[in-house]
Amino acid sequence: MARILVYNNDTNRMETYYRGESEAMPYITNRTLTVREFRGSSNSNVLWTEKRVMQAWNSQRYLFGAPIDVGFAFKRPYEGGHGNQSQHYAGTAFDVGQRMSNVQRNRLRNSAIDSGVWSYVEPASLTPTWVHFDKRRGSPACSTGGYPLIRQGSRGAYVCIAQDNLNTLGYRTGGLDGVFGTQTRNAVLQYQRSVGLAADGIIGCNTWRSLQESVVGTGKTSTTINS
Repeated sequence: MARILVYNNDTNRMETYYRGESEAMPYITNRTLTVREFRGSSNSNVLWTEKRVMQAWNSQRYLFGAPIDVGFAFKRPYEGGHGNQSQHYAGTAFDVGQRMSNVQRNRLRNSAIDSGVWSYVEPASLTPTWVHFDKRRGSPACSTGGYPLIRQGSRGAYVCIAQDNLNTLGYRTGGLDGVFGTQTRNAVLQYQRSVGLAADGIIGCNTWRSLQESVVGTGKTSTTINS
């Protein structure tokens, strides 16, 4: 049974669901994306995503009109497997179509582009044997791309990433709930001071880079929250 955190962009609230591996992800219609498919190779008991991502999947699946095999979707930063500021760690990205023919894959990629529901669809020149699309949110904190700036009061999948990293590093945020509250801010301040960053309690470009470089692919620790 997985605990699934979902940011509801309509209400600006975090929602919590408990689902079995064969059950549909929250907000998914007609069971076209199960917990097992979304989880992929992740061994985590806690998953996160956003409502608008699940709605985008519903639209994509309807427009394509056929099953879409999912190779990779969610991963936690400590599990690694993707770039340091990959949208997979936010639960907002999909790598799909690995088992499709080239013709099917091209049709899926064109469908994803034409649908207009995704923030980014990777060109075939970069991912010729699969299709990557994601529903990233906000302006990147770094000019080179990546995650948006978050601060006290922020909510959503990017807050989950930050809390997950901080807890894994031993800076306790008081939980893993996707809500950037006082305890999360205090953990950010402690982390920033410990690594020589400007201590402002805000996760911008430099703090994101430092956190991700410190955690991605390093494995979970005794302070990682996994329930």
